[in-house]
Amino acid sequence: MAKEIRSAIVLTGVPSIEELKNSPGFPSEERLKKGPVAVIECIQEIPCDPCEPACPSGAIKVGKPITNLPVLCEDKCVGCGKCIAFCPGLAIFLVDTTFSKTKALIKFPYEYLPLPRVNSWADAVDREGNIVTKARVVKVETSDKYDRTAVVSIAIPKRFAHKVRGIVSG
Repeated sequence: MAKEIRSAIVLTGVPSIEELKNSPGFPSEERLKKGPVAVIECIQEIPCDPCEPACPSGAIKVGKPITNLPVLCEDKCVGCGKCIAFCPGLAIFLVDTTFSKTKALIKFPYEYLPLPRVNSWADAVDREGNIVTKARVVKVETSDKYDRTAVVSIAIPKRFAHKVRGIVSG
């Protein structure tokens, strides 16, 4: 009988921060301190690779087979966030812990209407949808290239930079 896998992603459908930090798509704490960087929260080997060609600086590698986990080459990531809207699993975020002295900036994919308004306030939520803190909407990006996925940027207290991954607005 095979050994039973006991991980947060298997048990709850939501990866734990430990699972994410041990994945090849999670940047080091050193890199996080240098400015905006992609955080790839993809920890299951599924056939998917649109993030690799979406990155203009070659910072994301999937390779062959396309079931490989995406690897973040953190020294190549310039923090542009162009990869965010191209992930069909909505698993790529941009984290900027240098946004201000007390705030981090989180950029994430957003597929709901109506879109939040810049300078509005929203409830920031974790990976399970639990409200964590209040967030100020800093930017809302839309593009025909994004196939109807907006990219929303929010400012939150720095201590929640690894926890907040979306908003509930309205």
